Amino acid sequence: MGGGRLRIICGPTAAGKSEAALDLAERYGGAILSADSRQVYRGFDIGTAKPETEERERVPHYGIDVVDPTVRYSAARWASDAEEWLADARKADRAPLVVGGTGLYIKALVEPLFRAPDLDPRARAALSRELESWPLADLRRWCSELDPARAHLGRTQILRAIETSLLSGHRISDLHTAHAGGPNAAIRYAASYLLVDPGESLARRIEARVDRMLAGGWPDEVEALARTIPADAPAWKASGYSVMMALVSGEIDLSTARERVIIETRQYAKRQRTWFRHQLPAEAVTRVNPDDPAATEVVRNWWESAE
Repeated sequence: MGGGRLRIICGPTAAGKSEAALDLAERYGGAILSADSRQVYRGFDIGTAKPETEERERVPHYGIDVVDPTVRYSAARWASDAEEWLADARKADRAPLVVGGTGLYIKALVEPLFRAPDLDPRARAALSRELESWPLADLRRWCSELDPARAHLGRTQILRAIETSLLSGHRISDLHTAHAGGPNAAIRYAASYLLVDPGESLARRIEARVDRMLAGGWPDEVEALARTIPADAPAWKASGYSVMMALVSGEIDLSTARERVIIETRQYAKRQRTWFRHQLPAEAVTRVNPDDPAATEVVRNWWESAE
């Protein structure tokens, strides 16, 4: 079991994960590894809620500004890079702390990823063109027939499940199950999870964060990025950026943009909650509401119990 016990803070966006992580890293001499698929892209700063420069000076951070916005960056690549970051942190006598809301990144680090079947590129491209205009509700219904275990996931994962079922004749969920019992299924790390979730107040936290981003110059950031970054760059898929593009191009006004980003972020948080509810081993999870007066004590006890 390479690397021993690993501390992981996870939960929905805007829940308060970063605040808890900074407190722990400063108190116990830790280093933070960002498990956020949006923060890996250089230049996409405000809309991905990257840590401020001052925070990065207080505590070493890894996994931020890793690649250019035009690069496709997978969970498998992040997990591979994370192994090096873990080694660097330990070499510097820092206790590594994985923090983020991208569940697939976390899973790829803790457990080896299964090898997906190869799909015919032409057939996949043709199917993708056909499905790109389908509403999510219709995709979800079809996925419920083809691979029911994947139907609760987000659009990208549902599309992949449909493609795999139709073009390979195998369900991704069945492949995962088979892999879990296979010879390469050994867990890389015994993980201890701190799941941060403020419950009903998350909606208010999301609104406040969006307002801070807008006041902090998010539209200006997007306008500047659009001058040099192609519209099809993977980084633009980060939550809220397409709405900001519509704002800076004059298609919508600020009030409409704000409302759309809030709705989009709430939907993203809902998907994250669903993922963590179904994917984390319950016996390894400590839950904390950051608004609880006892939250600081719960968080520090979690750290110390993972020794």
